[in-house]
Amino acid sequence: MIEFRGTTICAVRRNGETAVAGDGQVTMGESVIMKGNAVKVKRIYNEKVVVGFAGSVSDAFALSERFEAMLQKYSGNLMRAAVELAELWRNDKGGRKLEALLIAADHNSIYVISGTGEVIEPENGIVAIGSGGNYALAAARALASATDLSAKEIATRALKIASEICVYTNDHITVETV
Repeated sequence: MIEFRGTTICAVRRNGETAVAGDGQVTMGESVIMKGNAVKVKRIYNEKVVVGFAGSVSDAFALSERFEAMLQKYSGNLMRAAVELAELWRNDKGGRKLEALLIAADHNSIYVISGTGEVIEPENGIVAIGSGGNYALAAARALASATDLSAKEIATRALKIASEICVYTNDHITVETV
């Protein structure tokens, strides 16, 4: 089976602004960069919510689409949509588990939603997922504690740092803010 991988997504909430940044690399297997300018961060629900996805490409798209449908169903209530989507997975005994993670953010909240039915809210307003997620998370936390940079600047710089360390992450960065 050919596995597509290679994503880093980082979300930062600071001073009333939430930024979600993602790199553009899609890697096939362990050694082939299939695409360097993929966009894995997008605005949904009338531009009020930003999502970034990581994991298996098809599973990430499926998770994103299902979350967007829940967001529509619950009139943009981010927490309710995330919890209802997770509950749908837990109650569907025959349901397929998706090998993907999604960061969903609006002006008040950030959640990580997994394709296995988990919902996590970061305690400090900073979270990162994907192959370079731990690098981006460490960088974002350091930048947040030692600088007065904006959420957008922190998320962008954290992705840049991750791209210098993680072979599955590049510096073609897309950032959306709410």
